[in-house]
Amino acid sequence: MNIYKKIAVWTENNKVYMINQNKLPFEFEIFNSENYKETANAIKTMITRGAGSIGAAAAFAMMQAAMQAPKNIYNDFIFNAKQEIESTRPTARDLFAATERVYKAAQISAEKAVEEAHKVASEISEAGKKIGEFGNSLISQNSQILTHCNAGWLALVEHGSALAPIYEAFNSGKNIFVYADETRPRNQGARLTAWELNQAGVKHAIIPDNAAAFYMSLGKIEIVITGADRIAANGDTANKIGTLEKAIAAKEFGIPFYIAAPISTFDIKTKTGKDIIIEERSSDEVIYQTGIDENGNIQTLRIASPGSEALNPAFDVTPNKFITGFITEKGIFKPEELYKILK
Repeated sequence: MNIYKKIAVWTENNKVYMINQNKLPFEFEIFNSENYKETANAIKTMITRGAGSIGAAAAFAMMQAAMQAPKNIYNDFIFNAKQEIESTRPTARDLFAATERVYKAAQISAEKAVEEAHKVASEISEAGKKIGEFGNSLISQNSQILTHCNAGWLALVEHGSALAPIYEAFNSGKNIFVYADETRPRNQGARLTAWELNQAGVKHAIIPDNAAAFYMSLGKIEIVITGADRIAANGDTANKIGTLEKAIAAKEFGIPFYIAAPISTFDIKTKTGKDIIIEERSSDEVIYQTGIDENGNIQTLRIASPGSEALNPAFDVTPNKFITGFITEKGIFKPEELYKILK
């Protein structure tokens, strides 16, 4: 399988390229977009996903808008583009941080927007590397780790957030085992995390979303590490739906629960988790599932009762009291220590 430099999203000649995560793990496809509208739609339809990769894609979309803006309506064009890009995934903090940075640069010139977009993507990538190095110190030899959703290199341009310490531990010679929640309804754990771990040779097993507490009760999980989509100033954390349940169970069984995320995911303007907007996605994601049959054909099937409706919140918020610490590119911090990095 030819993975382009093991990078989830990148740009060349003002085109944006990304690994099509909707196709994985059954097909490997590089999606490319030639304008900001196509890139924004790729974010909305989850062709690219994960906080860091969304941030990089949003930065590149804002860059494309600046490059494409007609000179006579330049300011109006880039402002409207910014609004459109930011409407794609309302919970993801990295999207807004990246778009704002590139928009400010674009107000100077389109060339400055290009420079800033590349800088944003580079910083996200480097943050993942540092997160891996710091997080590795929390993983012991023969450790058994639980993660939820996908926070690997697909989700953070390169290296990853929650999976970065796991990769660092594995590459340093530690014998580890990963429990990957399936992460309904879009199955990011079963499809993306498992694919990444399999590619890397890390021992792992996919488990149902409702099986984590069972394995915790058996003493088979020693640490939980997840990513984040937005972290409030007090440490309350929005992440993929189901994260809260894992945090509560981990607290009950005395298992450390860590959030791995770059500084760009922290939102100092959002005081608590109550202020975080939770994205509601289509009920079709719950009612239908896509898979591959014995002949290698990809099919989408209805799996729920005909006539029934479904609710589909994409995220939940884990209160800071359930979080042991945050693994960032600046180090590891307890919730009450966040002022050190946010001030």
